[in-house]
Amino acid sequence: MNVVRVPVILLTTSLLALGACGSPDVPESTPIPLSTVRLEQQQSGTDVLLQAVSAVDEHVVWVSGHGGTWARTLDGGATWTAQVMEGADTLQFRDVHALDADRAWLLSAGSGELSRIYRTQDGGETWELQFLNPEPDGFYDCLEFRDAKHGLVYGDAVDGELRILRTRDGGETWEYTRTANVPAALPGEGGFAASGTCLALGPGGRAWIGTGAADTARVLATRDDGRTWTAVPAPLPGGEAAGIFTIAFRDSLNGVILGGDLARPDEHTDNVGVTSDGGASWTVAGRPVLAGAVYGAAYVPGAPTPTLVAVGPHGADWSPDEGTSWSRADTVAYWGLDIASPAAGWLVGPEGRIVRLSLQ
Repeated sequence: MNVVRVPVILLTTSLLALGACGSPDVPESTPIPLSTVRLEQQQSGTDVLLQAVSAVDEHVVWVSGHGGTWARTLDGGATWTAQVMEGADTLQFRDVHALDADRAWLLSAGSGELSRIYRTQDGGETWELQFLNPEPDGFYDCLEFRDAKHGLVYGDAVDGELRILRTRDGGETWEYTRTANVPAALPGEGGFAASGTCLALGPGGRAWIGTGAADTARVLATRDDGRTWTAVPAPLPGGEAAGIFTIAFRDSLNGVILGGDLARPDEHTDNVGVTSDGGASWTVAGRPVLAGAVYGAAYVPGAPTPTLVAVGPHGADWSPDEGTSWSRADTVAYWGLDIASPAAGWLVGPEGRIVRLSLQ
């Protein structure tokens, strides 16, 4: 077990200074940020690269990765059951979304028929193939479900048209969003299937997608559950191997984008953006401690302040103030994460790595 204690320097210093000067006490209503990160290595039962996490709650968690591998825990990670889907050992399951202990979807990423969607309704005993990409140049990156029926999938552009799929029946059928309702793709534009977090859902039919691999990174947004979309430029690096890798919203107005440039793996860049107007505009936030691209990020539900955790090949960082300042959580490589509460989050990465994270 690895325990990392990280002081929140700005706030702690400010509170100590107030006390030393005899100033009035901070009102009880003032939220005190979390200040301690605790990491616990768990036994996944596999040694493949794990890329995505779906934490249903503090007990039920699903993860997915290469070699057709998926795993599930029903006890918060005390025990994991890992399996390889029959006939799918060549697939890379780069995204997973679960509703409960029984129902989940897996998205495999790759060109042509390597991009697929599977569903289970019996805890992984059986899997149903719901979508097989028919386009040789198509490549799907991330998947999200709002409930048991409504879901969205995002993929790289084909012939200048971005691919966004919708379902309203739990994946029994998938429909392409009409080209006229989606902004034209920029040359080379697509996404990054790094952690399954390039698509975020919000209340009232809202959803956002972070794009990359073009000269300008963009955020696509919808307010009608994926029927129509708009696009705005984002202040993150652009380029063939750069852009937005991960996007998250904590409500209908406040969200973050993180990413970077795969061509500059050891450099620090302005790779965090924040919005307070639902994605209509974005501004640059603070740089994480970890170098290179950020592959995945998530808010910490229930934290007293807007707290974020971000991961990438150079480690894991966390921010108690929505990306303004960052502290180190770990230095080993991670690809994906999901967080159920301050007491329960999971980070995944190479060699079957699963680490449980808690913040206090």
